[in-house]
Amino acid sequence: MTLLTVWPETGPATVMLRTTDRAEIGRALASHGVRYSQWRLSPAGTADLDADGLIAAYRPEVEEVIGREHYQKVDAVQLRPSDDPEWQDKAVQARQRFLAEHTHDDDEDRFFARGAGVFYLHLTERVYAVLCEAGDLLSVPAATPHWFDMGTRPDFAAIRFFHTDDGWVGEFTGSDIASRFPSFDELMATHRAAAA
Repeated sequence: MTLLTVWPETGPATVMLRTTDRAEIGRALASHGVRYSQWRLSPAGTADLDADGLIAAYRPEVEEVIGREHYQKVDAVQLRPSDDPEWQDKAVQARQRFLAEHTHDDDEDRFFARGAGVFYLHLTERVYAVLCEAGDLLSVPAATPHWFDMGTRPDFAAIRFFHTDDGWVGEFTGSDIASRFPSFDELMATHRAAAA
C-alpha cells in the first residue's frame, strides 16, 4: 500500500502527515503539481517479462500517458535481489546514483509494475516521501528537487517516460538533505510493522 510521509525540511523529528489514503495522497501531491494515480495491475502478472513485455502488458495505459503528456521515449527498468557479488556491486552503484538531491529539465513519470521505491520530493520547505508500490504512477514535475531510494536490495519493475531520447539526466543540487531522512529500508520496515 502506498505511503505518504511529510516532514519539515529540517529533519524527520516531526511528522506533519502520514497516510495510506490514496485520495489524501493525491490531494496533498496535486497541490504541488505532482500527479499520482493508480493503474490496475496486469492480470497475467509481470514476474517473467522482459522490458518490452512489461511495456506491452500495460500498452493501453502507456499509450494514454504518451498521448496526454506527449512523451517521445518509454522504457522499463527491472531489478531483483541476488546473492551474486557482482549484482550487489551494481545495485549499490545504481542506488547511489539516485540518492543525492537532484532536479531534471523533464518531468519524471514512473509506473511501478512490481516491487517498491521511495521518491522524496523537496517542496515548499517540506519533504514528501512517497513510498510507491505496484500499481502506482507518480509524475514529478520538471525542476522539482527530489531523490529516489530503491533500498539496499532493490526489487522493482518500473516503466519510465521521457520527452527526449536523452533519458535520465540529473542536475545535482549539492545538498546533503537526503542523508537526514529515513531510507527506503527504514520506511518500509515501519510501514510493514504498522500494517501488521
